[in-house]
Formats: sequence, C-alpha cells, structure tokens
Amino acid sequence: MQHTEQFYINGAWVDPIEQHPFDVINPANEEVITQIQLGTKGDVDRAVAAARAAFPSYSRTTREERLALIKRIVEAYTARMEEIGTIVSAELGAPLGFAIAAQAGMGLGHLHQMVKTLETYQFEEMIGTTMVVKEPIGVVGMITPWNWPLNQIMCKVLPALAGGCTMILKPSEITPLNAIIVAEILHDAGVPKGVFNMVQGDGPGVGEAISTHPDIDMVSFTGSTRAGILIARAAADTVKRVHQEMGGKSSNIILADADLEQALRGNLQGVFMNSGQTCVAPSRTLVPSALYDKAIAIARAVTAEYKVGDPQAPDTVVGPVVSAAQFAKVQDLIQSGIDEGATLVVGGTGRPEGFNRGYYVRPTVFADVRPGMRIYNEEIFGPVVSLIRYDTEEEALRLANDTEYGLAGYVQSGDIKAARRVAAGIRAGLITVNHAAFDFAAPFGGYKKSGNGREFAKF
Repeated sequence: MQHTEQFYINGAWVDPIEQHPFDVINPANEEVITQIQLGTKGDVDRAVAAARAAFPSYSRTTREERLALIKRIVEAYTARMEEIGTIVSAELGAPLGFAIAAQAGMGLGHLHQMVKTLETYQFEEMIGTTMVVKEPIGVVGMITPWNWPLNQIMCKVLPALAGGCTMILKPSEITPLNAIIVAEILHDAGVPKGVFNMVQGDGPGVGEAISTHPDIDMVSFTGSTRAGILIARAAADTVKRVHQEMGGKSSNIILADADLEQALRGNLQGVFMNSGQTCVAPSRTLVPSALYDKAIAIARAVTAEYKVGDPQAPDTVVGPVVSAAQFAKVQDLIQSGIDEGATLVVGGTGRPEGFNRGYYVRPTVFADVRPGMRIYNEEIFGPVVSLIRYDTEEEALRLANDTEYGLAGYVQSGDIKAARRVAAGIRAGLITVNHAAFDFAAPFGGYKKSGNGREFAKF
C-alpha cells in the first residue's frame, strides 16, 4: 500500500513535518502490518489552512456539482470494495467476508443514501415572509473510531461534501489503512484541492489540535465517552459546534409473547458480530422470569454455533478483538462478572481452545446479572452478553434505563402495538423493534453520556 507514512493535504500526499512512526498491528497474529506516521499540531495547521482556503469556492458550488462528485465517489468506491474489506480484515481482525460485505458495505450504503438525500434536500425554506437558508458551517474536524471505520468516515465526510463544507479527517491510528484508500478514492473522484484533508495521528497529538483550532468551525467525533468529554472541553474556548457520538450499553427487552429463540438469535448476533465491538450492541438481554431458564438453554446452544477463528478462514464468524489493550479490558470484565457472582453460562476468560496468540475472546454469556455489577454497568466492547430477569413491564423499562448511556435499545414482541408502547419508554436515540433492518436514512445518535446531535443522511 502506498502513502502509509504520508498525509493527504491540499490535494496531494505530503510527508509529515516530524517523524513519529507507529506500528499497525494485525490482531489475528500480533504481527506488524506496516507503519504509519503520527501527525502533530503543525500538520493539522497545514491541513486547516488548506481547508480554510478552499472553503469560499467550494461552499458556492451547486447541488448539481456536488451530486455529480458524490456519484463519481460511488463508482470509485465500488471498484475498490474488496480491497477495502481486505484491509479492514487485516487491521481490525474482522472475518474477511464480513469485512467486505458489512464493514466496506456500510460505506457504500452511506454513499447511495447520500445521493438520494442530496437529490431532494431542501436548502431553502419559506417560513412566513422569511427565506431560511441552510448554509455550510465552514471547516469541519472529523475524529473517527476503529470499530466501524468506513461507516463513521463516510457518514461524516459525505454530508460535509454534500453541504458545501471543507474538512480535516483524523482516522483512528489503530485502523488507519482503510482511510488511506478513502483518501485515494476521493482524490481520483475529483474532490477539489483542500476540500478533503487527512492527517493520521492519536488523540493527544492530532485530536487535541483539531479540537482547539480557532479556524475549525465544527468537530464531529465518534468514540469513547472519556475522549468525547475531553474534546468538548478542548473545543469550548473557541465556541465551535461539537457533535459527539459516544458509548452505549443497550438493552434488549424480550416480551413474553416474543418468539424466544428468534429473539435470542438476533440478540446474540447483534453482540457477537464484529467481536462485540459495536456501540449499539444489545449486550443486556432482559427476559421474563417465566422464560429465564429456557432463555439460558437457548443462549448456551446458540453461542456454541459461533466459530471463532482466523479472519481469513471462510468458516470464521468471530475474529479477534482489535488490540492487546482491548483484549485485556474484555478479559478483566469477564473475570469481574465471575468474581461478582454472575453465573457463567458459556465462554469465560482466556483464549478459545487452540489459540496461543492473537487477541481472540471466547463468546461469553452470563446469567444472574444484577445492577451494580461491572458487566451490568460498563460498556464491554467484546462478545459478552448478560441475561437479566424481570417480572413486569415497568421493571424491564427501569432496568433498560438504568444506565448512564442512551444510544440504542431493542424490543421483541409478537404484538407490534405492545412493542412500540415499550419502545416509547426507553430513553435512547435509536430503538429497534423485532430486529428490523438497519436504515441509512434514519437519524443516529443518543441521549445522556452517549452524546448529542444526530448524523446519517439529511441529519
């Protein structure tokens, strides 16, 4: 791969001002894939200057010009889907087929949706006797995570391009290589010089420089709650707009009339895919007491079907988690569940049998999980499910809302009216009923410590 040790600034690949090499690790075998360079404030200054200079002309482009640009990006991205998925599989550890279809596929989904959105978006509206015009905010700093990198890069870059903004992207230094391909795609599609810029780096070196920069008008961040709070504080002095999409601890309320096996299969899939590294994963499963023992038996049997293995193997369903630090965190939380008295149904600490390296985690289910336990309260970001019993609908809602997060929630029921009634009581931004399909046109974002603002499509 070219450009691994360069940044994309003002329409060209440039060397960093200073040398700060950083190893990109393959989590499946713990070997170095390649090195990138971590940027500094000086690199961010160069990128911001380019974006600021490009803004006056790009902000005045027409809808038709931007639409033609995004359609060219669709073509260029589609041509490199397999390459993108292969890179994500290597740097994230996602199974190859899943990486191509889902990880790279999320980026393509946002592209197709943005074409539809931009074709009909209302930039002007008469309210009374006043013409209200929606204008590009200016230069946008974008800080994206490692777990669904194409999803978060494209759902920030595309609306900025569609709206007439210029931008600086800082992808995660843990999974930085897919962003290089994105930058190449945007270049080949003819994004004007300075409109899109990318600086690799970490939070202290590049993220903070973006957050504090006086010539950046908005920061759009996706990542941990801890980092999101730091970004908001850093941005306060320049009074820039800050959008945060942060952590989650989502509950799935299974009502008594639901198809229990179907509900649990969907629940476990939602947690185990991507090795549990999904912010909307339904990791707390709420089951009526009368169905609890049956739910435990189903969860044990279904979990045994999940093949953990090399991401390149065609039968692998669950790959490794992304890093040594993530592996250690997940192991610590699994052990805390055991120590605090939860019942280990399946899985547990340590690598699966047959693995002596790689950051592989055993898909794990706990029963008898109670409020106050760490696995009840904390976002695990690993393939770990907690089964929690409840007796009444009111209790289920109290347990579902008993969290500092509010990103997503789930309800399963054979009665759609009952499901919607319960869904209305969940304090979270995105509620999914009966495992409905993902919708690229819907607003995405949460309440409480899950952040503020909404993104995707017109939002």
